[in-house]
Amino acid sequence: MSADDKPVSVRKDELWYVDNYLVLRDYYDRTISRIAARCVRMGNIAMEEYPFYGYILDVLEEICDTGNHILSTPALHPYVEKKIAGGIKALEDNLNLYQEELRNNSSPEMLKQDPQELNKMKEALGEVDKSVDPTVGAGMSMDDIVNKLLNEQQAKENQEAEESSENAPQIAPEEPFTPSEPKAPEIKPDALKTESGEN
Repeated sequence: MSADDKPVSVRKDELWYVDNYLVLRDYYDRTISRIAARCVRMGNIAMEEYPFYGYILDVLEEICDTGNHILSTPALHPYVEKKIAGGIKALEDNLNLYQEELRNNSSPEMLKQDPQELNKMKEALGEVDKSVDPTVGAGMSMDDIVNKLLNEQQAKENQEAEESSENAPQIAPEEPFTPSEPKAPEIKPDALKTESGEN
């Protein structure tokens, strides 16, 4: 009997993980089938629109946690070989699929809890120093927003003023008044004859 063939003692509470993994995996498959049928009856909605879709992700997360615990506990590997068809290799393959499914459907809140995912997001977006201005990296600062709103308001007022001046009736400019010599009233000779009584 070699050192690898020696029986390894495993506590009963550790064996529970293997059984729980199998139960959770079966439960997940049945739950997906049941919810898919309910989605059809609810008007053929997408599974992501199902009101309790978060519960599916919770079960998926528990499957992943349990599977990771089994993989990280070598004493459980012989039991996996007996309980799961394909042994550790099959467990790893299935667990990778479940983890990918969880990553693809996780909410931002769930991603924030995973330090690896958080580091990936920080790396992709770049680190930002928020010690001086907490709004850095979030778009515009408060001063920029206020200035933008003031500029938009001023532009609107200017445009309205231009439109009202274009629509107003145009008045021709008056000729400047220049004083000139007073002119004597012009009297017509015919007008004088009738006034004096001559015909």
